[in-house]
Amino acid sequence: MSKSIDPRERARAHGEAGTADFYAQALKASEQFRNQYKDRLNVVKASQMPLERSPQGLIKHIINEQMNTKECCIEMYQQFLPPGKASGKHRHLSEEIFYVVEGRGYDLHWDVLFDCNHLMEFTWEEEPKRFDWAQGDFVYIPPYCTHKHFNAAPDNEARIIVINSRIVKAMGFDWCEQIEEAEGY
Repeated sequence: MSKSIDPRERARAHGEAGTADFYAQALKASEQFRNQYKDRLNVVKASQMPLERSPQGLIKHIINEQMNTKECCIEMYQQFLPPGKASGKHRHLSEEIFYVVEGRGYDLHWDVLFDCNHLMEFTWEEEPKRFDWAQGDFVYIPPYCTHKHFNAAPDNEARIIVINSRIVKAMGFDWCEQIEEAEGY
């Protein structure tokens, strides 16, 4: 049996005074975005990719939401791992992949363990899993997995291209934690 709408709610819905203009604001924001989007970068030149000394180590941003590119879904950067050194150790809710441009090394991954009782409770494996990688390999890192990249070569730099989704940030899951900083930061 369907329940009819309360007559007071019907009267309120058809009343003359509106209390919000969210939809109209969204239309205006969409129009502004479309106009601004035309001027965003379609090609990012190497000279437009800023270098940053970060808690993860030395990175060169390829695509970042602050770089005014047409790409709106991913973040991408090149990470430089000095000979025999490692990145910082961190975790984030977005899954991550990276491509090994140069060098060889390994990753340590501490997978997340969680329980959904009344609140979400997170813990991580005590013993990490090791994944060896070399030039030409892709490496997958699951969501919220604590991870760290190591360059196994004592004499040569390793370079990886790291790709993350920025979609989870827009969904309210902008959870990123730096557990340890890279040496020298």
